[in-house]
Amino acid sequence: MAVRAKNQATGKSFVFALLLSLVLLEVSTANTKLDATRNSSSCRALRSMARIYLAYGQYAKAEPLIEQALNLAKKARATGTDASEKELYMCLIDQAWLNKSQGRLAKAELLCKEGLELQMLAQGENHPYVAYTLRILSSIYREQSKYSQAWDILEQAISIMKKNHLQDELFLAPFQVEMATILVDQGKFAEAQTFYEWAVALINKSYGPKHVYTASVWSQLARLYVLQGRDSQAEELANRALKVQEEIYGPDHHLLVPTWLTIARIYQAKKDYSRAEEFLNKTLTTVENEYGLEHPLTGKVLNLLGELYLVRGEYAKAEQLCKRAVKVLEHSLGADNDYTAMAFNNLAKVCIHQGEYGEARYLCHRALKALRKIFEQDHPKVAQVLVTMTQIQQKDKNLAALRMSE
Repeated sequence: MAVRAKNQATGKSFVFALLLSLVLLEVSTANTKLDATRNSSSCRALRSMARIYLAYGQYAKAEPLIEQALNLAKKARATGTDASEKELYMCLIDQAWLNKSQGRLAKAELLCKEGLELQMLAQGENHPYVAYTLRILSSIYREQSKYSQAWDILEQAISIMKKNHLQDELFLAPFQVEMATILVDQGKFAEAQTFYEWAVALINKSYGPKHVYTASVWSQLARLYVLQGRDSQAEELANRALKVQEEIYGPDHHLLVPTWLTIARIYQAKKDYSRAEEFLNKTLTTVENEYGLEHPLTGKVLNLLGELYLVRGEYAKAEQLCKRAVKVLEHSLGADNDYTAMAFNNLAKVCIHQGEYGEARYLCHRALKALRKIFEQDHPKVAQVLVTMTQIQQKDKNLAALRMSE
């Protein structure tokens, strides 16, 4: 009953916010002959509606509103008003966030840079809002495997925030979480843990354990614990996160996907392959329905599911999924992305089982070429591919020995 009441309350808040935005939009467009002020007002109302949808992951509903808002902002800007200039860069930044969510990373980067340039001209280079936009740009770079650029941009953002806030203020916590995420991607787990645990303590103190952002950071920390082999701690934290997220979004919402993936990894580490498969299949269905068959996240889930079938020795299923993963990731993220590289590596493992050692070697070389552009030699993902190459070499030796004995 308590969960149901919470869901109803959350739903009412969503409906109230949406209705308020609709009222603002109706008021702002009451006169059909819109001047710059009314254009800016209408733009602001449309953005408010769009951001409500974005917060709930309803990207298809947010997109036309953001497009309308951008068109109005461009019309208002023609008059040269300060308000219209602000609306324009905010619309561009919203569009960047939307495109990032939909996997259109190159477009998201261009929009974010355009919005950031206008924002800096309007507000100055050291305004806190500029720091928030830099954090968005950093997250876009991270999705593109441009980790060094992501880190540099984020350090710039944090420098701005520290000029405006104290070190222990809540405003800095999301930036620390983003730094931790980049460190995890770079294989620097101990450093990442320090950032995460500092942020979690502050976020939990400020928002409480029932807040959706607290749950989101718990989920990210749980993922790190899995990578560190701390499965029991990861499971406890992931389950706490999932409970809060289900109460807010419901049990089948696509914004639960990161937590589902962490839980699937936990079950796989525990060798409970049936439960891991259950979570991965649920995730794949949700992602395909929400984001489409060609979204990068679809490719990532396909690769994880293919990897699970490899571990289980179900090679026919693994081959089908790994090939799909390679196709989706190479098309959406490019060949020089670490997620694409790991899909190459898993497909190489399938080829080893099939006796196609030449193809396996080719795939490993492609994976290593990409990973060495992104990471240091001691990165865990580089190590995984080197292990696969060692397996190929051993198979080659065994084959050569067999031929000599005939």
